Amino acid sequence: MIRTKLKRLLAQIRQAEVAYNRKEGSVLLLAVSKTKTAIEIAQAYSAGQRHFGENYCQEALKKQRELGAYDITWHFIGPIQSNKTKLIAEHFAWVHSVDSLRIAKRLSDQRPESLPALNICIQVNISGEQSKSGIALGELQELCEAVAALPNIKLRGVMAVPLTEDDFECQRKPFRSLYQAVIKLTNYDLDTYSFGMSGDLNAAIAEGSTVVRIGTSLFGNRG
Repeated sequence: MIRTKLKRLLAQIRQAEVAYNRKEGSVLLLAVSKTKTAIEIAQAYSAGQRHFGENYCQEALKKQRELGAYDITWHFIGPIQSNKTKLIAEHFAWVHSVDSLRIAKRLSDQRPESLPALNICIQVNISGEQSKSGIALGELQELCEAVAALPNIKLRGVMAVPLTEDDFECQRKPFRSLYQAVIKLTNYDLDTYSFGMSGDLNAAIAEGSTVVRIGTSLFGNRG
């Protein structure tokens, strides 16, 4: 049951906060609800979950319409197509997957003035995998400088999906590298580290994550 799984996940997050000397409540659980139904999202909501992450724009917009009465904070976490930036800018509070200045500019230009600034994370391809989106770590400072200057958006931090590892110490290394690189960027007041999923949640929290993106452990395998 989703309620039971959510309770278990929150307990795991809190235990990791204690184990790695993190402030209580400093790590947000972002429920990854791609391919899940509005009914399943509503079940998680009724159990107390408020932040949900979607990968596919059209699928997400349909759920947003169905769940319009719910006070949900929607995060876009998937690859961004240029022809979808307007819809993303209009219908999401957060975007975790910005990997170019061109996309950031489009989101800035298309964010309605009536809405608060759009929260932005830059996606870093921390393991250098050709199959994954994201910039190289060495490009981070330059892109941060450019994105931070744009109106209508607020640069909040970084997102990463490292190479899958089973060994705990191997899981920690890429997160550590990214965290240490970001804390050196003192001009941008970055406070969001969006990394860690079902398989490497503890390692991510150990290395500074503030947002863990959990799908499988909450909703089960993809439908």
